[in-house]
Amino acid sequence: MENIIYITVVFLLAGMVKGVTGMGLPTVAVAMLSIVMPPLEAAALLVVPSLLTNVWQLMSGASLYPLWQRLWPMMAGICVGTGAGTLLAGALAADAKLASGALGVALVAYAAMGLLSVRWKLRNGSEGALSPAVGAITGAISAATGVFVIPAVPYLQALELEKDELVQAMGLAFTVSTLALAASLAARGAWQPAAAGMSFVAQLPALAGMLLGQRLRGRMPPLIFRRCLLFALLLLGMHLGLDAAWH
Repeated sequence: MENIIYITVVFLLAGMVKGVTGMGLPTVAVAMLSIVMPPLEAAALLVVPSLLTNVWQLMSGASLYPLWQRLWPMMAGICVGTGAGTLLAGALAADAKLASGALGVALVAYAAMGLLSVRWKLRNGSEGALSPAVGAITGAISAATGVFVIPAVPYLQALELEKDELVQAMGLAFTVSTLALAASLAARGAWQPAAAGMSFVAQLPALAGMLLGQRLRGRMPPLIFRRCLLFALLLLGMHLGLDAAWH
């Protein structure tokens, strides 16, 4: 019962973060759930809420086809990378502390890049080669940790898309990443009926949180909210990493 209450609160908060910033539901959910369970179990719980909220985000913008034409190599890379990363994830699954440590490192890297305002600058003509590589790395990290923001989000920001296009592009990348992660979990037998059922239940607080976050977006400066979130993820990532190193 305590776990159910905790999971509900986690997805409510994660949904609120996504409503305000347009991203962050899987990152926040996996990070907080990993305090009480292995990261891959946490990843299994976020499949349905993540997919539902990302499709919602994806379809809320303009025509998707032009964006798909530009970003399909990255999406293909995500699928290939997730498949390849499944082998690494199998090794991490055998050691829960190692998996938590890997998640901690990913969170610290993501938070540090955000807090330091690190921005990529793409050379002319480099997008064609970088897109599939970025997608593959994102997929591999996703398969191992359940987090799929690195390096996808910094790369999408470097493309200098319009604000609405960027939000839609992140929705596209996160949707493909969620589907690829779900396939990876199913292939490893990590998508059990209990996890699937709880994942469907978790979509309710996630959607409620997203609606609340969308209302808060107009009342709270997104930059301040994002910095507070990144600092919290930095501390949580350090905790997971150090805990894994000491044990």
